[in-house]
Amino acid sequence: MTYRFTLSPDLSTQHLSGWYVFNTWLQRTLNDKVHLDLYDDFEACRAAARAGHVDLIFANPYDASLLVRDLEFAPIAHPRGRPDEVIIAVPHDSPLTSIEDLRPGVRIATSTDPEVNVIGAIMLEPADLARDDCRMLSCDTYVKVAKQLIRHDADVGFFMADSFREMSALTRKSLRVLLQSHIHVIHHMLLAGPRLASRIALLKDALMALDASDKGDLMHKDLGFDGWQRTEVEEAEFMVDLMETLI
Repeated sequence: MTYRFTLSPDLSTQHLSGWYVFNTWLQRTLNDKVHLDLYDDFEACRAAARAGHVDLIFANPYDASLLVRDLEFAPIAHPRGRPDEVIIAVPHDSPLTSIEDLRPGVRIATSTDPEVNVIGAIMLEPADLARDDCRMLSCDTYVKVAKQLIRHDADVGFFMADSFREMSALTRKSLRVLLQSHIHVIHHMLLAGPRLASRIALLKDALMALDASDKGDLMHKDLGFDGWQRTEVEEAEFMVDLMETLI
């Protein structure tokens, strides 16, 4: 049997080689073939999931709602100590010093990441801006969001905090963090589809066992976090409820 594994399109390519190593580990653990499929955007990834072409996914919290509630995916684990947080940044020399400084007509550079855009919009609420007061500039990647700010084609930009910190030192030096979220309870999750339902316990135990090995430490480092933590069904349901409330 061949299973299909994919990643949320918002993940940084910086750790892509680590995910290919993880895919090899999955094959050895399951003793079956696992193919890593990557999708260019969120719609393509969701369409593949709806068509039954995804068995395992490292999903963002926004898409977890569709996967858990509508497509019967079940939680396996999430990165330990690495919640998803959002940064609102401005050009380094911007006169803006707080969210309350934003005025109608503000230009906001965003990625296509729905989770970041939802949280970022909530973080703007102290500015008391209506939707029509904001000019949204959609970009394919966070690098392009940063370029819009550096060129002063945008006034503020939304970033996944981890992606912001992974940009080059020169890029980060050209920007300034205006506000960062501290939600703590929202994170990406490894989810299994119905075809892997009988092997979820095996995967959970194997992921936890990685903590006890030097090989596991190296694998975690290549993925950009310290290790995995089991995700219970109740915890996943709580996070899905929270995201649906925020939306």
